[in-house]
Amino acid sequence: MPFSPEKKAILPSLPKTERATSLVLGGDPKGKNFLYAHDNNIFIRDIENPGICDVYSEHSAQTSVAKYAPSGFYIASGDVSGKIRIWDTTQKEHILKYEYQPLAGKINDIAWSPDSKRIAVCGKGRENFGAVFLWDSGSSVGQIDGHGKDINSIDYKPTRPYRIVTGAEDMYATFYEGPPFKYKYQYREHSNFVNTVRFSPDGNFFVTGGSDGKLFLYSGKEGELVCEIVDGAKAHSGGIYGVCWSPDSTRILSASADKSAKLWDADTKQLVTKFELGSSIEDQQLSCLWQGDYMLTVSLSGYINYLDKNNPSTPARVIKGHNKNITAMTLSQSSKTVYSAGLDNKLLNWDIETGDCVETKGKGHTNMVNGMSMTGSTITSIGVDDQIRFQDAEKKEFMAETIGLDAQPLSVDTVGDKMAIGTDGEVSLYSGNTKVFSEKVGYRVNSLCFNPSGSQLAIGGGDCKVHIFDVLASDLKEVTQLTNNDPVDAVKFSPDGEHLACSSGKKAFLWKVDGYMPVSTYWSGHVGRVITLSWSPDSKRFATGGVDSSLRIWALANINSGECIKGAHPKATIVSISWLDDNTVVSAAHDKCVKVWTV
Repeated sequence: MPFSPEKKAILPSLPKTERATSLVLGGDPKGKNFLYAHDNNIFIRDIENPGICDVYSEHSAQTSVAKYAPSGFYIASGDVSGKIRIWDTTQKEHILKYEYQPLAGKINDIAWSPDSKRIAVCGKGRENFGAVFLWDSGSSVGQIDGHGKDINSIDYKPTRPYRIVTGAEDMYATFYEGPPFKYKYQYREHSNFVNTVRFSPDGNFFVTGGSDGKLFLYSGKEGELVCEIVDGAKAHSGGIYGVCWSPDSTRILSASADKSAKLWDADTKQLVTKFELGSSIEDQQLSCLWQGDYMLTVSLSGYINYLDKNNPSTPARVIKGHNKNITAMTLSQSSKTVYSAGLDNKLLNWDIETGDCVETKGKGHTNMVNGMSMTGSTITSIGVDDQIRFQDAEKKEFMAETIGLDAQPLSVDTVGDKMAIGTDGEVSLYSGNTKVFSEKVGYRVNSLCFNPSGSQLAIGGGDCKVHIFDVLASDLKEVTQLTNNDPVDAVKFSPDGEHLACSSGKKAFLWKVDGYMPVSTYWSGHVGRVITLSWSPDSKRFATGGVDSSLRIWALANINSGECIKGAHPKATIVSISWLDDNTVVSAAHDKCVKVWTV
């Protein structure tokens, strides 16, 4: 039977955010999907059911923005190198149509003409900070000039006569007529960066928002200033980083670093609703999008907020996830829940069936989490803060009890009431939460694993050896060593206890536990270091992953070859693998994503 893996689900990263920098969300013209960028990926999520997610991963540089064509057939996405890729939305493969390099630096914003034939872009550059060109040839259809610094935002008037407006770090907003487009007016109402500009859907007006907290309304056809929109002295007490219009052009939504979003009446220019979205720095609002009946904002934390006009103090829904690299993962096969943690110190609980994500409540780690293990309903995690913490998986909250360590933990495993912790040069054994044994060793404890009964412990060492210990009541006794050519990054006993697998360098090794005899010399196929492996529940297969972004499935019935999911996490290191059942593998990687595979 041929190997035909299927990507069952993506538990995606959040948008990439940066303080005091506008973030652009893209919207499907049909109102079904929304877009955002992170790392080399463009994420396409269903706005009604955000657990439905697709991803485009073909950029060679970090992506920055993506926008649908008004036709809905194509998406244009930009990256930090100044490239624009235009690709198909109707096919699963997202076939590339054209690629251009209109700017020398990061693309900050993209706007399509209403007939989907022209594209306007802006961003960082050397001499030019913007461009407008034909989508199918790249031929210029005007000049986006008049700015002396990076252009933060650009928009294309959706009705005739066509216009373009830009906002830049030189504090100017600029108005262009065309096509071919040429400079018409420049405005200096703002006293700080102009972060965002947007035309109304009917083309009658456009608004500009800036770091000065001010919001200005202009006529869409002639570009004349209509008024400043204020709530007291000005629109917001913090910088404005996102503005958008309701589909009927009667309302304006603004998002600000003052941790609020505001809804304005476009006719009366009066405040309608103020949405309070928190009190911490992470609650600063960097973007907004109005899609059909949904109003979205993005916090500095990356959380995506669904605003509720009937309850402005509490979002109707908050989409959570990772905004920084995932470094550890485990799962519950019974509840079909994935637990992931990483550089953002957060421990997240993912429902695999729905894609819903809940952050663990309570006081967690204060630094990167670098290891997790689950026994029963308790998740044990270790962090660079030199702490062992415990989560109640059913309550989704951290327990009060913690264990402080004298050195930075590198690896953890639990079985029954036993827990083993490895550091750089020491291994410790715990019974419950009480340390019963500790021993200095002459190597770095990269990984460790109990056998299913807890009677033996295998340690993958930085000394290129696998160390096998008998686990006694209050002692560890080394019984044998298995030699490799490279440091051992992962060790795992099979669930039936009959085999032990390890990764060393680019290779996987396998032994029969009875006598620790090698099953074969080694299994190879990865082109980068293998740092994680996991056994299927039936002990017939195991999976490996690592630096080469690929996921390999090895079967005991055919030890000479492994099946490969090449680029399972494109351009990202896979850091953890677990099996949900005998045919489903879950992988987590530095692309901040968790993926579920049917194999």
